Amino acid sequence: MKNFQGRTAVITGAGSGFGLETSRIAARRGMNVVMADVQADALERAAAEIEATGAKVLAQRLDVSKAADVEALGRAVASRFGAPHIVFNNAGVGAGGLIWENTLADWEWVLGVNVMGVVHGVRVFTPMMLEAAAKDTAYKGHIVNTASMAGLVDMPNMGVYNVSKHAVVALSETLYQDLRLVTDQIGASVLCPFFVPTGITESQRNRPDELRAANKLTRSQLIGKAMNDRAVAKGKVSAADVAQFVFEAIEADRFYIYSHPKALGIVQTRLEDVVQARNPTDPFAGRPEIGAELRAALRAPN
Repeated sequence: MKNFQGRTAVITGAGSGFGLETSRIAARRGMNVVMADVQADALERAAAEIEATGAKVLAQRLDVSKAADVEALGRAVASRFGAPHIVFNNAGVGAGGLIWENTLADWEWVLGVNVMGVVHGVRVFTPMMLEAAAKDTAYKGHIVNTASMAGLVDMPNMGVYNVSKHAVVALSETLYQDLRLVTDQIGASVLCPFFVPTGITESQRNRPDELRAANKLTRSQLIGKAMNDRAVAKGKVSAADVAQFVFEAIEADRFYIYSHPKALGIVQTRLEDVVQARNPTDPFAGRPEIGAELRAALRAPN
């Protein structure tokens, strides 16, 4: 996909982070921008900023984990702009801790947003895009799903998040292959960022009341959050950088999008573990001091 002028982009999680930065680029490239987010005040500010650039904006508050919300967004997009050309299923939340300590509410919240949010986006918008492609041989479209490096390697103390992002990678790879069976006009990509400041470590702020854990965060969850916050704060790649990578991948029809390609060594090691049927390698082997810190914190007396 090369031409963006006058085309339409649908972006979830558009109130901040990758979603907001992608909305900014879409506006600069002359696109109609459909912005969706669960946080109403952030969405209102972001939409006002994008509208001020002169772009046509449709802003809609929604919870991507709810099928009816995404279906309503699809109807609104079709009514206002017709079939979209870019769909960025980007909304996501983070949660950590030892995997047996995650509550049922943790699993329902994280999988609901991170996995079912992408499922609903694919389910609602892909048929619209295929119909547009069937009617117009000049139509070009692209779907981008936000996963994570946690979808390619399993860092400890992040189980529920790892599971959700592995699912998004699998979903996206299958989407890519399925689209190739039926059309040459629609591409797909998966975004696998590493530690980038986006606000995801504070995503508890948007957790629905009915899915809030009854108890306070466990020690492992507090330790995990503190370490992730520190890693994110040290990140040198910005959300704006990642948004640019997304558009470059769309233009090049490139499937895998990485924010930190130098981190792929741990992914390669994991894949070699799988192929050679060896026990999983310590993902902190290259940074043993981090693994030692985490083990010491978790093993310390209460």
